[in-house]
Amino acid sequence: MKPACGWLYALNQYGYPPSFEDTLRAISKAAAWGFEAFEMEAIGEANLRLLHARRNEIRAHIDSLGLVLANFVPMLPDVVSLDRRRRAHAFEMFELGTELAVSLGARLVMCDSYQVPLEYVGEAPADDPIHYDKQYRVRVTQGFSWDRVWDNLVTSIARCAEIAARHGIRLGMELRVAEAVSNTDAFLRLYEAIGNPNLGVVFDTAHLHAQKEILPLSIEKLKDRVFFVHASDNDGRSNAHLALGDGTIDWVGVFQALKKHRYNGYIGLDIGACADLEGAYLRSKRFVEELA
Repeated sequence: MKPACGWLYALNQYGYPPSFEDTLRAISKAAAWGFEAFEMEAIGEANLRLLHARRNEIRAHIDSLGLVLANFVPMLPDVVSLDRRRRAHAFEMFELGTELAVSLGARLVMCDSYQVPLEYVGEAPADDPIHYDKQYRVRVTQGFSWDRVWDNLVTSIARCAEIAARHGIRLGMELRVAEAVSNTDAFLRLYEAIGNPNLGVVFDTAHLHAQKEILPLSIEKLKDRVFFVHASDNDGRSNAHLALGDGTIDWVGVFQALKKHRYNGYIGLDIGACADLEGAYLRSKRFVEELA
């Protein structure tokens, strides 16, 4: 297990999403900090198309720095839309994102389960996705059907897993607060319904700790379904993404559980909203190296 530089650094430092030039700067920063691997995101269709169009430049930049792209994330919420046309277009974009992931040498493509289509009173989680410790109000309307949402989610993620498999790459789902699949047991239910071994988990310690999961037990439940780790810390009262050691996560227990199930992938540092972002990444990198 070795640390990788997460893309949350780029989003906090350069914007959501970063420009193409800042994308290259963020990749360079990962190398300057001594990482051998990093992850990268495409935020929406416009950003995805831009990165795809300039994929050869990006790949040349990655190779020149001697880096490995451990995880690529095409952020496309419409893959789980209840609108058939929007969903069909999102699948086309997900295919484009998977092609981009492969062309950049990525070992994994990631998806989320995204926000449940409830009626929010005021701000919704998706309005500001990289800030934490917020409260939301919702209305469950007469027309809302969880069964419909779930059935659509199963079908949609199964399609994404098939697309990834067709391109020779695995699909990891991140489990996040306030989304349709937000915890370990919800994912296991989804996995059982889909039954495709090409589907696994991006194990996000901050989101799961905020939901009061016992992280070593979560890993025990998931076993070899953990495809990648997003590592950041918090005190369990919010899903803040702090430097490792700055919260209350039992990191010894987490690493012991990962070792038990022979996880040998990267630990992607997923730290944001810190006063000293560079310091947080460098401290956390040393933390992982010493503990792993």
